[in-house]
Amino acid sequence: MKVFSKIYMGLVFALLYAPILVLVIYSFNEAGELGSFSRVSLYWYRQLFRDAKAFESLKNSLFLAVTSSVLATVIGTFAALGLDRMRRRYIRNAIMSVTNIPMMNPDIVTGVSMMLFFVASASILGLASPLGRTSMIIAHTTFNIPYVILSVRPRFLQMDRNLTEAALDLGCTPSRAFFKVELPFITPGIISGLIMGFTLSLDDFVISHFVSSPDFQTLPLYIYNQTAHQVKFSMYALCTLIILSILILLLIINFAGTFGETNNNKILKLKRKESRS
Repeated sequence: MKVFSKIYMGLVFALLYAPILVLVIYSFNEAGELGSFSRVSLYWYRQLFRDAKAFESLKNSLFLAVTSSVLATVIGTFAALGLDRMRRRYIRNAIMSVTNIPMMNPDIVTGVSMMLFFVASASILGLASPLGRTSMIIAHTTFNIPYVILSVRPRFLQMDRNLTEAALDLGCTPSRAFFKVELPFITPGIISGLIMGFTLSLDDFVISHFVSSPDFQTLPLYIYNQTAHQVKFSMYALCTLIILSILILLLIINFAGTFGETNNNKILKLKRKESRS
């Protein structure tokens, strides 16, 4: 049974990662053909850096990802704080269920509903162009907030309540106790939520497709438009760079969580020693 399980896992990983591996390998193929591999070269990477439209789309994607992830992190952190302070469990559970809807919904449902909302709002307010940069920021912030809450709220649940009560007993106001005691403890969750929101926003295509405008095109939309014609091998190079960037971000998330957990354990041990002495 162990042999079959290993074979099964090998097939799963092969199906998942073989296409990515092929894409990365052929991004270095100077011939620019899938049927033949001439020699390893950075030719298509040089061509990519000469593509002005690709860099304009990259700039739009980075602006959108940074803006939406920061807004979602701020809103999601205070939402997690509010849920943590909420006393009535049934209300808290109901709010959490509603918050999780964007994560459970198919992206196409969220994208269409967002588009209809922006069009209806524009008609009511008398706006000429309902879709564009602003609608993209609002849409990406909306679907990022649940992931931030999902990252931050467990940190509140793991935190020792006695630390906050001790800070209040020593004269701290509730706001100062939050910034001095609670915020350092939940910082790893905030960082994880921020990076996750950035990655999801940078990667999103379906929702962006419905709420975008021709004058604000993100990188996934640019790559999709390239597939309508013959795909340039510079797109292979671009996808390779995106894969590398996301891999680095995922490593940062894992190391940040581990580092934060180690520091929090050290702080708790010191507090316990001080309380015993």
